[in-house]
Amino acid sequence: MSDSARSNAVELPKRFYETVSVEAEDGVYAIRLDGRSVRTPSRRVLVAPSRRIAEIIAAEWRGQGERIDPATMPATRLINTVIDGIADDPLPVRDDAARFAETDLLFYRADAPERLVERQRLSWDPIVAWAERLAGGRFVLGQGVMHVAQPPATLEGVRRVLSSETNPFRIAALHQMTTLTGSVLIALAVMHGHLDVDQAWVAAHVDEDWNIEQWGADEEAEARRARRFADMRAAAEMASPNPD
Repeated sequence: MSDSARSNAVELPKRFYETVSVEAEDGVYAIRLDGRSVRTPSRRVLVAPSRRIAEIIAAEWRGQGERIDPATMPATRLINTVIDGIADDPLPVRDDAARFAETDLLFYRADAPERLVERQRLSWDPIVAWAERLAGGRFVLGQGVMHVAQPPATLEGVRRVLSSETNPFRIAALHQMTTLTGSVLIALAVMHGHLDVDQAWVAAHVDEDWNIEQWGADEEAEARRARRFADMRAAAEMASPNPD
């Protein structure tokens, strides 16, 4: 089913508020609609860890038209996920992100054509080298899709780096960036300020962009990619090393 058909099949709720504001309370920031708290799907109060994130969420609510469309609210969706599904026990989500280091996108290289091989090398090798310094070990690269086993000590180094993350908002953001890109190394590079979100997105799509250059773009695929980039940007904002 196309997005337009899906939108027609589900009637979106009408906008029920006029004003949107942000208020600091008890070390977090609440979004108010006509002075009332926003609630998550589980009816918890929606709060953000920083004013910057709260203002991004507030802007999504202000930007709604006659009806409220969650598809246009990536930061709100992510914060709902954190509050309802991760905040009570973030460690399994962090551990799941760490497992991506066993099969990270950046480890699997093309063997041809040479221009694609070179493009991957130029884009991915600096990220891998940075991550090796962070984890204190070397990663093994391979060609094709056959599994490449990574050194246990290096994987333990990745887990050690991630173990310092206890903030559920940053853990959720890391996990979302990891699943969107297929690379925990790219996600960590954004979280630590080594890459900005645009650089990270380009790195994650080297292969896809190569195929587009060869065969052309698909309109629906472009629309999906744009939505995924909105999710990526929301996660990058939440994972920022400078949250305020």
